[in-house]
Amino acid sequence: MSLKPIVAVNYKAYYPYSFGEHALRIARDAVKVWKETGVDIILAPPYTELYRVLKEVEGTDIKVFAQHADPVEPGAKTGYIPLEALKELGVHGVILNHSEHRLKLADINWLIKKAKKLGLQTLVCADVPETGAAVAVLEPDMVAVEPPELIGTGIPVSKAKPEVITRSVELIRKVNKDIVILTGAGISRGEDVYAAVKLGTLGVLVASAIVKSDNPYQVMKDMALNGLKALEK
Repeated sequence: MSLKPIVAVNYKAYYPYSFGEHALRIARDAVKVWKETGVDIILAPPYTELYRVLKEVEGTDIKVFAQHADPVEPGAKTGYIPLEALKELGVHGVILNHSEHRLKLADINWLIKKAKKLGLQTLVCADVPETGAAVAVLEPDMVAVEPPELIGTGIPVSKAKPEVITRSVELIRKVNKDIVILTGAGISRGEDVYAAVKLGTLGVLVASAIVKSDNPYQVMKDMALNGLKALEK
């Protein structure tokens, strides 16, 4: 398991922030933060930006994830994204079961197994501690605990509902001691990352606080440094 904090950035599909030059700026800022702090950074841009973001972070340890994959085999599947397509593109992994793009447990299981065969990492989102534990049994690489009612509010789960994190960590660790646990929902500043790590997770899944920021570099660096500080203590 990584001993460095993780800052995972979900670009979502904010316009114009998640696309084009905006998307590349976030990637460039992420490279600067990675060089200066050494933290693990994951970027999850929209499908349309995956290739360009991959090129932008080439030669670094930054990982690029897709925001979703469909539980389908390649073939006559117009409009679907099979995992093989993502593998071919060169991404490192995929986010599954975000509260804005839910999947059935059986489909999550299928996708995790297929991703493992293809050498892709999986970051699975869970809305409540019990879902987190159920997902952890399926052995993804990471679980992100995200109460959906706090997503996009700027109210961090680490402050509003710290018991969701501590309970999630407790239940998940009972079934999977090695899985990486992240905190999501309302994460907007460095102190939120510090609190999340102190509650037992290894980092955060964050979206609008970075993607819509006037200064993504500053927000990312603040989060990275606070994550490092929390792990050191």
